[in-house]
Amino acid sequence: MKNPKRTLMYREASQASDVAALQYTLNAEMIGDLAQRLRMLDPQIIFTCARGSSDHAATYAKYLIETRLRIPVVSQAPSISSIYGAPLLHMKNQPFILISQSGKSPDLLLSAEAARKAGALVIAFVNDIESPLADLAEIVVPLHAGPEKSVAATKSYIATLCALAHLVSDWTRASEAREAVKMLPQLLNAAWADDWCAGVEMLRHAESMFVLGRGLTLGIAQEAALKFKETSGIHAEAFSMAEVAHGPMALVKSGFPLLIFPPADEAAVGMGSIVQQFLGREARIAVVGRQFDGAVSLGLPEKLDSVTAPIAMVQTFYAMVNAISVQRGYDPDRPPLLQKVTETI
Repeated sequence: MKNPKRTLMYREASQASDVAALQYTLNAEMIGDLAQRLRMLDPQIIFTCARGSSDHAATYAKYLIETRLRIPVVSQAPSISSIYGAPLLHMKNQPFILISQSGKSPDLLLSAEAARKAGALVIAFVNDIESPLADLAEIVVPLHAGPEKSVAATKSYIATLCALAHLVSDWTRASEAREAVKMLPQLLNAAWADDWCAGVEMLRHAESMFVLGRGLTLGIAQEAALKFKETSGIHAEAFSMAEVAHGPMALVKSGFPLLIFPPADEAAVGMGSIVQQFLGREARIAVVGRQFDGAVSLGLPEKLDSVTAPIAMVQTFYAMVNAISVQRGYDPDRPPLLQKVTETI
């Protein structure tokens, strides 16, 4: 069996703290300028457009912007432009944020063109600054993740979350959030050192499971569920903790596994009751950063800010799912049926 620490996925995920430090330094001035422009623009609505892991980062952006800035955020389906060819109305002078690691996906390029025609402020969070998407955008936020050879995105996803947190903290001028973002490299280093072997042992034989989050951790749950599917062949579904009891709970039988990413803010209210409901159905539960009798606790650095805690969670998760993939006989660097550039049109 291959050593889990010798995969590209593990190596690249381990680089996230260095990426965060480089990104913060290189982007500081342009993020400040972009935040000032957005304050002056005073948008009434913000649009995001992405697929896969990048769309999970957009979920994080939605909760971050809506809770901190109180501006509605709408996920724009790429197919509206690429398949239906519908003009994008009511977007004039509103931010249209596209998120992509490669910047080459055809449907995102068509969406960017349509947004420009509609008069939107097109902003691209992209790793490849020489990509077609970067050329189409009015403003480019480089992720600075560097080459990512493992097909499954890790450090580029974390880099996107870091860049979004940086922008919103500057936009709001919230001193505590800005300090937390500045400390992200140290936080990611500490999170990478946490040992989630108990989670590997609990989940390595899973065939079907739930991954739960809420608010700022919902996008992390979505990303985790995708990584379980594509790297380990586990049928994982992501749900909000606020919704999982309304129907999906019926699937939970004795031994059914769950992984929970608790939010570090008010969205955690009622979590204890939900955990007890699952324990009452004899589910096997792993909870990140919290302890509950009858559940496996997966460690996190202490005293986390609610904005940066989700980023620390996914950093350690990548090490765990990489190990699970290897133990199940998969190659996490080359998941079946997955390509680096999403060719959807």
